[in-house]
Amino acid sequence: MVKRLLVACVVVLGVGACAGSSSSSSSAPPSTLLGNAAATPTATATARPVSTVKSKPPPDYPRLLAAAFGPAAGGLVPVATWQGHPAAWLARSSSGVTLLTLDQRLLELRLHSGTGDAGAVGWRYGPSVAGVERARLVAAFNGGFRLSVGAGGFMSYGRTAVPLRDGLGSVVTYAGGTTDVGAWQQEVPAPGRTVASVRQNLPLLVDHGRAAPTLDCLSCWGATLGGVIDPARSALGITGNGRLVWAGGEHLTAAQLASALVGSGVIRAVELDINPEWVAGYLYGHRGGHGPPAPVPVVPGQNGIPGAFLAAWSRDFFTVVAH
Repeated sequence: MVKRLLVACVVVLGVGACAGSSSSSSSAPPSTLLGNAAATPTATATARPVSTVKSKPPPDYPRLLAAAFGPAAGGLVPVATWQGHPAAWLARSSSGVTLLTLDQRLLELRLHSGTGDAGAVGWRYGPSVAGVERARLVAAFNGGFRLSVGAGGFMSYGRTAVPLRDGLGSVVTYAGGTTDVGAWQQEVPAPGRTVASVRQNLPLLVDHGRAAPTLDCLSCWGATLGGVIDPARSALGITGNGRLVWAGGEHLTAAQLASALVGSGVIRAVELDINPEWVAGYLYGHRGGHGPPAPVPVVPGQNGIPGAFLAAWSRDFFTVVAH
């Protein structure tokens, strides 16, 4: 591996807290940009002694992220870089949808089991983010409905918790690390590709760049707490150029969620979990390589996941890590 000067930074509104050392590129955490749309991958401060970095309190990541957007919805804001390139962007629509866009050339998706769904032991990625995965953790977000409701299947690295069903919307990650979204045995899996994991959840919410024709059917898109039509909802889609887009919000109809995804260029999407107890997305700040990642909620007012996926959680979820 090529040796280089490692500068592990969190860049917030153009102010970096960095620790410099000689290391291989494999140990560097991704940089998280919690700044405005003008922020660039090179907007880092000069490396300073570790003692100086440790003496300062960690940045207030949620406040800085909120300041990046201001009071109104706006365009894409870069929120993470890897190896000097923007890797993730955040946007918020006027309808209250948060959209997290991910570049798969730099990032990869991983399906985790929970302590309950699909069980705490025996899976490649378990109920919490641990070990080396933490060092390259960029984002994480909720999985699908409880497996017991019969809305979809779960398979990971040759082990199946619930059998996969033809035609259901599926988040498919291949052995090479790339992920696609589509109807099982129709648009996915790709011929000749080795499948690493699959999470299914209902029919596709978006297909061929168009919203599903059943959006007016409330019961078609999951049981809501209290029977409300606009609970917290989330989804994962893929654009025509292969970027993944997670979408979530605290008060959304299925039509609003689908419309925001289509508006962001998504051609296929799967609805993930709904209701406030189970919809949450996070970015993770890396404080100059010191201490655990700092979770940053990406959906304003989200109920949140206890431990923010850094502690064991009962439900399945996805992490996004730098290659």
